[in-house]
Amino acid sequence: MKLFFILALIFSAQAYAENGSRQIDADDLKRFFEPLPESIIDEEKNAALIKLGKTLYLDPRLSVNDKISCNSCHKLDSYGVDNEPTSPGHDNKRGDRNSPTTMNAALHIAQFWDGRASDVEEQALGPILNPIEMGMPNKGAVVAKLKAIDEYQKLFSEAFPNTKFPFNYNNIGVAIGAFERTLLTPSRFDDYLKGDADALSQQELNGLNKFINAGCTTCHNGVVIGGNSYRKIGLVEPYETDDLGRYEVTGMESDKKVFKVPSLRNITQTAPYFHDGSVETLDEAIRLMAKHQLGQDVDSEFVEDVKAFLGSLTGKD
Repeated sequence: MKLFFILALIFSAQAYAENGSRQIDADDLKRFFEPLPESIIDEEKNAALIKLGKTLYLDPRLSVNDKISCNSCHKLDSYGVDNEPTSPGHDNKRGDRNSPTTMNAALHIAQFWDGRASDVEEQALGPILNPIEMGMPNKGAVVAKLKAIDEYQKLFSEAFPNTKFPFNYNNIGVAIGAFERTLLTPSRFDDYLKGDADALSQQELNGLNKFINAGCTTCHNGVVIGGNSYRKIGLVEPYETDDLGRYEVTGMESDKKVFKVPSLRNITQTAPYFHDGSVETLDEAIRLMAKHQLGQDVDSEFVEDVKAFLGSLTGKD
């Protein structure tokens, strides 16, 4: 299977070299992309749950020192990231991986760079007990801390009206996950996919054309333009990293240096890049991905045009 994938990338690279100016058409778009859905949660029906989730997301009291919230690393006013290579935790220690955006994250195949959490509900609970991140000692301590806050007595009872014991650790994740399911960022590219031929500039269209013809869509496709598969970094040309990626979850030799493909939505706003946040600029990220994943050395015009297309993926609001 891996050999087939590598051969497909090589074929894509050869096709681009021979026919890099081939114009995309409606069939290409339908084959590779789909627009964001209008909603993935009934916001009216789940209003109380979402309200609780947002309150928890923004509350630093979920951390051991009352200073770190979900929003500290996944800022709602910064496209769901903190724009740091790795994020500082409650005692200013840092983990080894870049904090991914929470925007559109609920549409990913799994959560975290290594996919160890199946959904946003499960992911939301991980950092709270992580000794480097929010540092709470155990689930019971988290629940007891929230139960002692009058505001949460009302919020939990409203969010879980038919539950005898609404205060439990799992419900914290359920609520935060419900809120994160509202974090969709429709863009001009979605307008284009829906038929607005004027939504993209000529340079953005040129970049889209090159993005497809170069083979970038082998990994970056679907509703969030990524986020739906796992790939080895350095698939064609080796990429130096000590992070073993998904291998740490599965223990499978074939998963060494394999990571979840990141979404490219809002990518111009979420620097720095890659699993370790080591790549500072989008220009460099484009060049490195072309080299290590596709085996191509691309010129500055390719970089500028593809970067222009990627700008069309930025949320309009």
